[in-house]
Amino acid sequence: MSESETHGILASFPNTPAFFHAAEKVRDAGYKKWDTYSSFPVHGMPAAQGQPRSKVPVFTFIGGISGFTLGTFIVWFMNAYNYPLIIGGQPFFSPVFPFPIMYELTILLSAFGTLGGMFITNLLPQHYNPLFNNEKFLEVSGDRLVIAIESRDSKFDPVATRQFLKEIGGTDIEEVSA
Repeated sequence: MSESETHGILASFPNTPAFFHAAEKVRDAGYKKWDTYSSFPVHGMPAAQGQPRSKVPVFTFIGGISGFTLGTFIVWFMNAYNYPLIIGGQPFFSPVFPFPIMYELTILLSAFGTLGGMFITNLLPQHYNPLFNNEKFLEVSGDRLVIAIESRDSKFDPVATRQFLKEIGGTDIEEVSA
């Protein structure tokens, strides 16, 4: 299989500590286009992979600020500008009475911001990946712990990468066709 037909190389690891330390070694070796796959979360894995902090909270914050601002604007527009009514000598606009609307829109748009941010930062939806056709990769949903290094990585060399994965404890190492 030539490098142009290869999506990458897949390696399994026997247990969680070996998997975690192998991820650190792949990171330290300088690979950039690779990922870890397991059926359960491994505490500390993003740091072991060298991933920066998630940017999803920024989307959540922007959504929340937008919701609060929109709620305030809607209530002000309706009460003080579009249809002003003098009721009991109260001012046309007060931030006290529309609090439920501002609160609910803050929560709603924060949730939409979180969902949208998750989709954007995770590059979802991903309808197809060549890994989906690999039998060993499909076992990740059970008990397999896998590291996949993609051929589009600048450091990728089929022979050297296979040897590297074997040296760090990988088993069932195989190439994944594109």
